[in-house]
Amino acid sequence: MITSNELRQKYLDFFVSKNHKIIPSASLVPENDPTALFTMAGMHPLVPYLLGQPHPSGKRLVNIQKCVRMQDIDDVGDNRHDTFFEMLGNWSLGDSDAQNAVGAGYFKKESIQWSWEFLTSDTWLGLDKRKISVTVFAGDDDAPRDEESAAIWKDCGMPENKIAYLPKADNWWNSPGTTGPCGPDTEIFWWRGETEFPPEGSNCATDPDNWLEIWNNVFMQYEKTVDGKFVPLQQKNVDTGMGLERTLMTLNGLTDTFQVDTFWPLIQIIQNISGREYIESPEVTKSMRIVADHIRTATMIMGDDKRIAPSNVDQGYIVRRLIRRAVRHGRVLGLKENFCSRVAEAVIDIFKDVYPEVNRNRAFIMDELAKEESKFRNTIEQGLKEFDKLLSGFAIALEKTGERLTEISGKQAFKLFESYGFPLEMTLELANEKGMTVDVAGFEHAFKAHQDLSRAGAEQKFKGGLADQGEMSVKYHTATHLLHASLRAVLGDKVEQRGSNITAERLRFDFSYPEKMTDEQKARVEELVNYAIQKDYHVDSAEMTVAEAKALGAMGLFEDKYGAKVKVYSVGDPNEKPSAHENSLTFSKEICGGPHVANTVVLGTFKIIKEEAVSAGVRRIKATLS
Repeated sequence: MITSNELRQKYLDFFVSKNHKIIPSASLVPENDPTALFTMAGMHPLVPYLLGQPHPSGKRLVNIQKCVRMQDIDDVGDNRHDTFFEMLGNWSLGDSDAQNAVGAGYFKKESIQWSWEFLTSDTWLGLDKRKISVTVFAGDDDAPRDEESAAIWKDCGMPENKIAYLPKADNWWNSPGTTGPCGPDTEIFWWRGETEFPPEGSNCATDPDNWLEIWNNVFMQYEKTVDGKFVPLQQKNVDTGMGLERTLMTLNGLTDTFQVDTFWPLIQIIQNISGREYIESPEVTKSMRIVADHIRTATMIMGDDKRIAPSNVDQGYIVRRLIRRAVRHGRVLGLKENFCSRVAEAVIDIFKDVYPEVNRNRAFIMDELAKEESKFRNTIEQGLKEFDKLLSGFAIALEKTGERLTEISGKQAFKLFESYGFPLEMTLELANEKGMTVDVAGFEHAFKAHQDLSRAGAEQKFKGGLADQGEMSVKYHTATHLLHASLRAVLGDKVEQRGSNITAERLRFDFSYPEKMTDEQKARVEELVNYAIQKDYHVDSAEMTVAEAKALGAMGLFEDKYGAKVKVYSVGDPNEKPSAHENSLTFSKEICGGPHVANTVVLGTFKIIKEEAVSAGVRRIKATLS
């Protein structure tokens, strides 16, 4: 059996042997990307560097990135879908054959050859070559068939009948927006059919149900323009991703990701406290998987240094949704008392050496989890009784009128949410189990009218992708640095950034502070930010070690695992320590990936629109530039 720790180390060691630099996992909450609630792939934090900014660690990078994807939440309960997962990734920022000296990277040949070597060499994973197949891009009017990748696979020893040519829907990576980098990919699959080896001619095109994807190599070689054309990129990149859980399942001959060592201890705890067996029935298996997955994901989100607490907005809404769905499935298993903290403790113990922040934030996780579970348990019984009353009413209507009602109205669904804390998804799930539907549009209308919050709008953020690199977004990014420095000057140096969200219209900045700001404090913060803008400071960037950055007074979460070099942005003199006050030589200094404006005067006028609580000990400022 290979453990998760062994797989992580092998992957890093392999790519270090190919002259890659190890970079740390980024936060689960992306910085300055209004399009995504969570980091959903290893490439997500690297977008500025994929678009051409130089990375402090060079052009060959490797890491293990913690990720959350909520798109698959309804599939959790099967044997392979998880909402939190770890992505093993390696990148090349620039094609070594490029004519513009964007070198020292690599492209298709090395990427494919190294993937094959890592998977099949006895020195590394030693997988049986006969049980591997691949897919490549079939070509269309926008881009040609990827014969180059296919030829490289053949040179590696891949039989031609195990190379499937598939269309864009399967083998093309697109920027989520209307423009941006894109290109073909080649995906690697493992045989999971009932026979030991795949029959002759079996591949992902002829026999898709029996092959499991384990690795994806994306070749960003085109840019989609505003008029829909695909032109060659100046900087060609490689972005690969291998899911740790699926790969562990493959290596250990398991049929279920919940049997790997980052999941199975959670299943064992759920078995012990429920007195049920994992394989007792399909219903029990599904509920145990959902409880394990959802508490694991909620724990990792809350354990991030952004410390996201359950709430009714954005990431906090997802944490609440995960916990409450876990509690509901805990009831299916007969768990009538609080149990989430016991599962969460095991999650922390599994990941504390890999992601130390989850252990640092143990007390916060336990406190928030206990409060949320208790709050929901106080209302879930009444809520389920209310749901049963709805069904009884439908039955009475059928008896009296002969008309069978099969839809729960939006108003009824909203009452379950408002009065009993049922997220819409829980009502949908309960209704589906009874063969009914829910008027989702009606629910959203009631939701907006009552709380001015659109669930549909929040779901849009799950699409994720490239942060807005527009002029206003860059201005707002620089403004967050000025705001952060000013808050620390006014409220004290215990203020720390807990998250930010930037659009072309406004900035939103979350920070640690235990109480509501006074009008005088807000006015002073505004005054300092606008002083820094009118002072017309030059914004300078430099690469240095973490120790050098710390010595110069740069702000950053120094408990985190940075790479050997970091990029530091200084507002003012880069050689001076920062101090946010009038006549300061250096107003702000932060570890940051950028981008930023060149001079602060272009920001205009800064105005705080709102200051409010997000969760216990966390405040939020919304502000504009004009």
